[in-house]
Amino acid sequence: MHSALLIALQALGVVLLADFVAGLVHWLEDAYGSEDTPLVGPLLIKPNIVHHHHPRFFTKLSWWQSSWDLLLVGAAILGVAAWLDALTWQVGLFVIISVNANQIHKWSHMSRAEVGPVVAFLQDCRILLTPRQHALHHTDPKNTYYCPVTNLMNPVLEAIRFWDRLETAVAWLTGIGHRHDASNRGQGSGPAWLADYRPVRTSRAPAVRDDV
Repeated sequence: MHSALLIALQALGVVLLADFVAGLVHWLEDAYGSEDTPLVGPLLIKPNIVHHHHPRFFTKLSWWQSSWDLLLVGAAILGVAAWLDALTWQVGLFVIISVNANQIHKWSHMSRAEVGPVVAFLQDCRILLTPRQHALHHTDPKNTYYCPVTNLMNPVLEAIRFWDRLETAVAWLTGIGHRHDASNRGQGSGPAWLADYRPVRTSRAPAVRDDV
C-alpha cells in the first residue's frame, strides 16, 4: 500500500513537472522573439501568433503537424537517458506527457463532440486542462495561465504571480520586455500574413419555404 501511494505521488509529480515545463516553453514562445527570429521564429513563434489571433486554427492540424517537434525532443531525452543508464518509468512518463502537450492543449479548444467521451470525461474530472480554464489564457492581455496539460499548475503559479515575477527578472537582467501582442483589443490588426490563416466564412443559403 505504501509503495503504491509512493508511485502515485511520483506519477503526479512527473505530470505536474511536464505541465510546468510545457508552460515555460509556451511562455517563452508567447513573450519573446518574433516570427523573424532565426530558426525558432517560423517554427515556434509564428504558430503561437497565429494561435492568439485565430485560436481554433490549429485544431485542424493532425497530431503529427502539431507535435512533431515535441516528438523529436522526447526522442532525444529518451536517448540521453538511455545513454546515462537513467531510463526509468518516470522519464518515460515525462516524455509521454510532454510529447502530447500540444494535443492536450488542442483538446481545450474543441467541443465535447470533437474530443469524444473519454477526453471530455478527463476534462470534467479536471485531470486534463479544461476549455474554461484555458479561456483565461486567451483573455486579454493573454499573459497568464500558460500551462497546457492539467488544471492544477496554473492556479498555483498565478497565486504566487510566477510569470509576472519571471518577466520582471528577465527585464531587469536583459532589458527585454514581453512581446507586443496585436491580438489584444485595441492593439492593431497584426501582421499582414495573418490573412492567410483567417477562418473562411461560409454564407448560409436562405431557407426555402414550402408554404408559398
